[in-house]
Amino acid sequence: MVINTKISAKDLQLLLDKFWELSGNKIRSIEKEYDDRNGSPVFTVKGKYTTRGWTEWTQGFQVGSAILQYDATGDTEFLDLGKQATLKKMASHVGHFGVHDHGFNNVSTYGNLLRLIREGKIVQNDWEKDFYELALKISGAVQAKRWTNIPEGGFIYSFNGPHSLFVDTIRSLRSLVVSHELGYAQWAEHDERINLLSRVVDHAKATAKYAIYYGEGRDAYDVRGRTAHESIFNINDGNYRCPNAQQGYSGFSTWTRGLAWAMTGFAEQLEYFQTIPQSNLKPFGGANVLEEIFSKAAMATCDFYIHNTPVDGIPYWDTGAPGLADMGDYLSLPSKPINKYEPIDSSAAAIGAQGLLRLGQYLKAKKNRKWKRYWQAGLTVLNGLFDEPYLSKSNKHQGLILHSIYHRPNGWDYIPRGSKIPHSESSMWGDYHAREVALYLQRIIKEERYYSFFSCVK
Repeated sequence: MVINTKISAKDLQLLLDKFWELSGNKIRSIEKEYDDRNGSPVFTVKGKYTTRGWTEWTQGFQVGSAILQYDATGDTEFLDLGKQATLKKMASHVGHFGVHDHGFNNVSTYGNLLRLIREGKIVQNDWEKDFYELALKISGAVQAKRWTNIPEGGFIYSFNGPHSLFVDTIRSLRSLVVSHELGYAQWAEHDERINLLSRVVDHAKATAKYAIYYGEGRDAYDVRGRTAHESIFNINDGNYRCPNAQQGYSGFSTWTRGLAWAMTGFAEQLEYFQTIPQSNLKPFGGANVLEEIFSKAAMATCDFYIHNTPVDGIPYWDTGAPGLADMGDYLSLPSKPINKYEPIDSSAAAIGAQGLLRLGQYLKAKKNRKWKRYWQAGLTVLNGLFDEPYLSKSNKHQGLILHSIYHRPNGWDYIPRGSKIPHSESSMWGDYHAREVALYLQRIIKEERYYSFFSCVK
């Protein structure tokens, strides 16, 4: 991508104003028309949100979107909607042992509501606060139960089973962090108390070691910053076996949404670990060791995104997708969501932009001169994402950010008649993360409190 070094955060304010206006209309449309009896809304088909049974991982994004809308605009219609939907729809997600997505579902809902109470944006009611805290305590412990031991620690395994480490789970560590900060732990057999912070550290270290490449000769496809969606382990002895892909093209190419999860997940953990007393991290190797591991992963993945994305900062769905070979020098051109070969995944841009911005802010606080490169890259991505052809301005389309991809290998994405690839549709995670990064940037522009997932407990 070509980083716009002259654009400032304030230059995006008009785009943000239009963004939130459209966002509110989309939330209202889904609330009015979507039938919850079908399951959680996942992605759009012909502009209308539909479901797709796999795991229940998107409802928190639906409900959380209303809460973010209130946060950004102050419109209590959306606060009421978010509160009621959290109460009615989210309880099953708190105790859901079958997914690795607690950071998505529960921090986006209970966590955002608790954060608003702590920030004074909701009048505090002790019972309401206690209710959100209890949900978050349990959610983190339930998420941590999905645990596979390996020689150097362990990881939260994906819904594929104990052998499977997904790169996207790095962002679900949020649920463990929040639970830990609320003073909770996981209780196992014989009342063994398992420290949730230790599981945060171990999972992040496993992701950094096995899901991310550093150009150090690990295999023939070792390019610095690329990620594998899935890492496979032998559960008999805990040893690593190979990379794999579920939603990407292959284990030896980079699914860009997985890349984006790593970018943002590691940047967030770097921010969080700066708030912990140094002494708390001594059992895990010390703050300096962990910072080196996490910053290496964050910078490598963010650099890979910058080097392997078209000039406007919006990536294709996988950097090894076979049709890209027929598109010529596609990286030297703006992204082209409607083409004959391979689809764009705008949701990767919505997620990845936040990683770029957060890493930039983190490095700025550390007085690292590289900070501006990542900060300006994040602004460049949002400057393209928050306008056409990605921002959905039609009242007939329920999606907010167009040209998102769900599962290209499975063929789950809607392909319009006459097209060879899916395009012009939206996803619940793409829309939510666009709102999340919009709120993040808006708070910086207005010099409001810095937005982080752990603001609900700090």
